[in-house]
Parts: sequence; C-alpha cells; structure tokens
Amino acid sequence: MDLSRNQIIGNIPSTIGTFESLSYLNLSMNSFQGDIPQSFGQLKGLEKLDLSYNNLSGAIPKSLDALPYFNYLNLSFNDLSAEIPFGGPFANFTRKSFLGNKALCGNPIFGVPPCTSSSSRGLKVKQLFLKYIVPVIASFIIFASLVIMLRRHPRCNIHILGLPITLPSVDYKMISYHELCCGTNNFCESNLLGTGGFGSVYKGTLSDGAIVAVKVLNLQLEGAFKSFDVECMVLRAIRHRNLVKVLSTCSNPEFRALVLQYMSNGSLEKWLYSHNYCLNLVQRVSIMVDVALALDYLHNGQSEPVVHCDLKPNNILLDEDMVAHVGDFGIAKILVENKDVTQTKTLGTIGYIAPEYGFEGRVSTKSDIYSYGIILLEMITRKKPTDDMIVGQLAMRQWIISLPYKMEVVDDGLLRIEDGRDVTFMQTILSSIFKLGLRCSKELPDQRLDIC
Repeated sequence: MDLSRNQIIGNIPSTIGTFESLSYLNLSMNSFQGDIPQSFGQLKGLEKLDLSYNNLSGAIPKSLDALPYFNYLNLSFNDLSAEIPFGGPFANFTRKSFLGNKALCGNPIFGVPPCTSSSSRGLKVKQLFLKYIVPVIASFIIFASLVIMLRRHPRCNIHILGLPITLPSVDYKMISYHELCCGTNNFCESNLLGTGGFGSVYKGTLSDGAIVAVKVLNLQLEGAFKSFDVECMVLRAIRHRNLVKVLSTCSNPEFRALVLQYMSNGSLEKWLYSHNYCLNLVQRVSIMVDVALALDYLHNGQSEPVVHCDLKPNNILLDEDMVAHVGDFGIAKILVENKDVTQTKTLGTIGYIAPEYGFEGRVSTKSDIYSYGIILLEMITRKKPTDDMIVGQLAMRQWIISLPYKMEVVDDGLLRIEDGRDVTFMQTILSSIFKLGLRCSKELPDQRLDIC
C-alpha cells in the first residue's frame, strides 16, 4: 500500500495493524504526527515500511523486531526518540533508516549516540505516571523527559538559621547595582514581568548580552529580608533542569535582588487564563511531569528535603521549549535530619495550601503534593481554586467530588483543541488525571501519594 506524498495529516490509524497480510506500507512525505502505532507489530507479513519525512514522535515500537519477513525500514527525518531496537531484523538495518531523528540513541552502527542509564529518581516519577496516566495516553505523549540523570555536585556544609545543612555548593559571579539599573532601564515599567508577595520581577540585559529576570525585593514589606535570604540559600544550593536557576545576586543595605534565568514563555497561569494562549492535553501533562520531577528532586534529591510551600501556576515558568521550571522559593522550608514536619507562620497562596498548612502551620513534603494535586485539577478544568463557582464548595477537591459527571467541567478549550480524537479515549485520559489530582489532594497528609 503506497499513500506517500498525499499531504495526509493526523495520527497514523492503529487499525492498520489488523491487515496482517500487508507486505508493503509507504506513508512517507505526509504530515503524520504522534507515535508509530504499537499495532504495527501485528503485521506478520510486513517486509517493507517507509514512514520517512513526517512529524512522528515517541519511541520506535519494539514489537517490530519480531516481524519474520521485515527487511526494509525508513524512519528518517521525523522527531523520534529513545532507544533503537537491535533485535531481529534491526540488526541488518543501517544508519540510513534513522537519519534526521536527533533524539534517538542506541547502537553506534545506526549513527546515534549510546543511550545513558536512567536515574533511579527519574524512574520513580515515571512509575507514578505509568501507574495513573500513561496506560491511557501512551499513543500520543512522550515521557522520555522522565529519563533524566540528576546532576551531581561537590558537597559542602552550610548553615541555615543555626542548623547544619548539607547541600551542594554552586558558585556564581556578583553583579553590581549599576549593571542591573542599566540592564533594566532603571527598572522601567515596560520591562516589568510581574509582581509577587515580596517584590517585582523585571526583564534585563546584562553587559555580556545575556537576557535575565531580575527579582527586586520590596524591603518595606515585612519578611522581605528573610525571603531574600531563604531564596538565595535554597536556589544557589540546588541545580535541576526543572528549577529556575539563580545566576547571581545583588545586595546592599537598601537593595536586594536576585538575577534569575529568564523564561521566555512566561508563567503557566498566563497560558491557562490568557485568551491569546492555549495548551493542548499533551502539553499540559508534559508540564505536570516537569513539575513532578522538580518536586522529586526537592523532596528526595538532597540529604534534607526542601518544601516549596507556595506551588501554584504563577510560580511555574515555561522556557522557549515549553519546559516547565518551578520558581519563587521565598517561603521555602528545609526539613532537617530526622524531622519530616516543621512549623511556619508564613502561609502560601489560598486555594493551593494544604489544610494542615493553612490551619496549623505544619509543613511537610505532603504539603507540596497537595498543591500539585490542586494544580492537576486546575489544569483540566481551567478553574482556579478560588473561582466563585468553587468557593461555595469550600475547596477544589470537594467541588470535583460533588459532581455526578466530572466531564462537564473539563476546559472547553481543551476539548476543542483535541477535537478529532476519539471521545471515549479522551474521557478515559481525563478521568485518570482527575483521579490522580484527587489522590494527591486528600485532606489528610498520610493519605496523599508520594512523588516517588
């Protein structure tokens, strides 16, 4: 069957796998997207397969290596990722079969780099999503981002509030107040990116041409000095792909500023609630995977867990590749050894804070899990936990539980964006996300899921 050069768009139908006697399939030079169907492994008579010059993503189905007559494969110039199988007929294929797929790895004979081993923490997070979400969305979302090696750094001892804490040491250069003034045009309003609880963030350009975000603390506010000290200490001591990087600081008696990695796509809140922006389901789940990885690192990647304490869409920032980074650690807490709960008088944002945090000031890693669950529910309903529709139900979780038919509150824009997919399939996906969000946001901390 030859359907090449027909400008066909959309996903490759998995029903093709039912044609077991098909020996030749050419779908090249179209605009197919999504994964290569796993059902291709059922094409027992297949000899030649050409899927080149499309927009296919995801992994190459390992089931193809069991086809007895398979002798020709061309997957070149797609966006495929993960490991190239090496069993069965793949041992006879050459690099020509895989050209133009930058994220592939495997045997060097295919002209790709060797695959690196996954970090155990990345795998733990992956298992969480495999258990609750991936079984129903594996045909169109890639979780290769979960396979990330945690970076290792030299370690040193520092002190926070008189308590010995062991965290990685990261050095950075100091930047002068004069350079920040010049780079932000004297903190001009046209460069204002946003405001937070303790100050404002400006877009700036340093003397070397680097574009940065400059967070200037309002020192007239109670707690601003402490917020600056905590954020400096936490952010300069940790490094992870899904955390906003602190590049430098500027500090004098009358001025405090953090120089941060600039996120060109702004906050998740902007993408959820601005009319000029939209996120499809794949993007939304991918963002929440990034956030889960950040939380896993904060909670489990250090000898002393770091609790963010104010996880919300406005503190989840997106870079130019739409990779999510968690930022704003101004009220973060570090849990010292043998102590998994601490007390605080500084509260996060209403709607996202866990009950025990809001009523009793008790903070633990389960506080962040609660916030994560609320954001999951918010991502698919496009309703803030403080929305008028929800406030009467006391909390987002209770509102969702009270609904006899949960699909009625799914974001209309989300369903419209995903139009063309099987409705039942979409509902199954969304139902799984609802369940995960509800499990993460249970009232009692011990009943919530762990991130690993």
